[in-house]
Amino acid sequence: QVEVVESGGGMVQAGGSLRLSCAASGRFLTIFDMGWYRQPPGQQRELVATIGIDGRTHYADFVRGRFTISRDNFDNTVALQMNSLEPDDTAIYYCNANVKPTLGVRRADYWGQGTQVTVSS
Repeated sequence: QVEVVESGGGMVQAGGSLRLSCAASGRFLTIFDMGWYRQPPGQQRELVATIGIDGRTHYADFVRGRFTISRDNFDNTVALQMNSLEPDDTAIYYCNANVKPTLGVRRADYWGQGTQVTVSS
């Protein structure tokens, strides 16, 4: 079983910074992509950033160089440093890990419970 747990959300004023952290734990062979998604109020969940096992990154256009995703393959953790936050960044942020649990079992996505980020103007 794989568990994904986020931390680091909170409330900040526009222009401020927050750092989100996420740890995957349990029994598994390999974690492939890890990433962050968010769901703004009344909207669908959307991709924020992903990072592959090789460190290759992908960012949503709205990040515009403000966010940085990083990963520690030894600790199975992923972080999202968010700078120059804007009120439109207000959302529940979810961590995702694409995991191969064991031989003979397909890769699957595992999600954390989410952490609230609120940016006030």
